[in-house]
Amino acid sequence: MPASPTPMADAPKFAAERQQRIAQTLRERGRVEVAALAAAYGVSEDTVRRDLRALEARGLVQKTHGGAIALHATVLPTAQRAGVATGAKRAIAAAGARHVQANDTLFIDGGTTALALIEALRRPDAPRPLTVITHSLDAALALADEPRVRLVLAGGLWLPAPRIFVGEQALATIRAHRADIAFLGACALHPRAGLTAHEPQEAAIKRAMLDGAARRMLLTDATKLDAVAPSAVAPLGELDRVISDAAPDWLRAAVEVEQV
Repeated sequence: MPASPTPMADAPKFAAERQQRIAQTLRERGRVEVAALAAAYGVSEDTVRRDLRALEARGLVQKTHGGAIALHATVLPTAQRAGVATGAKRAIAAAGARHVQANDTLFIDGGTTALALIEALRRPDAPRPLTVITHSLDAALALADEPRVRLVLAGGLWLPAPRIFVGEQALATIRAHRADIAFLGACALHPRAGLTAHEPQEAAIKRAMLDGAARRMLLTDATKLDAVAPSAVAPLGELDRVISDAAPDWLRAAVEVEQV
């Protein structure tokens, strides 16, 4: 019988450290196998499966037969992203909603975390009246029947994957307004690249919301951190607050973080 593989010398001893190492391996390689991880870390396969379930609950992986693949939520269409890290998004949205006061004017970005904020603002005890300016069709539809919400939809060119409007007409609407708070979603957030977006037109809308707001808040779950998308939006220092379920050292060093 062949000898069992020897665990790596620096194998992590605690679950949190082991899960962090697995997540890093997934970012680098895209997939992992239960048997290989168990051998490398000197733990049972059941332990590795528990680690993968924990990472799956955070929206970082998709378990497969015998392993897992990286779940790159930053590039999934909205319909698929809606099921990723839903608990974290609700907690982030609830924290964001607590910053809103009656008579506020809000810029609200597209994306599933921003839509969770809209749902939080529809609660019976949510502050009223409000003015909401958005380029998200789903956000506008969710607020369409709210009698004490003045709704402004920035229409223009329709992007079906993120379900938002972009282009010069949408930009003109955003630029014509000022807001007490801009609530932005994150396509990706990186210590050096800052806030980035997948499409140049999407980045332009985010930039306009930042420029027109007194307070700038970013709502993001952990799947968007330490990632880069092609279109620049803003450096981290231009954000007033990041509300997230994770708070790595590089983020806390750059901006005020509210961890949920």
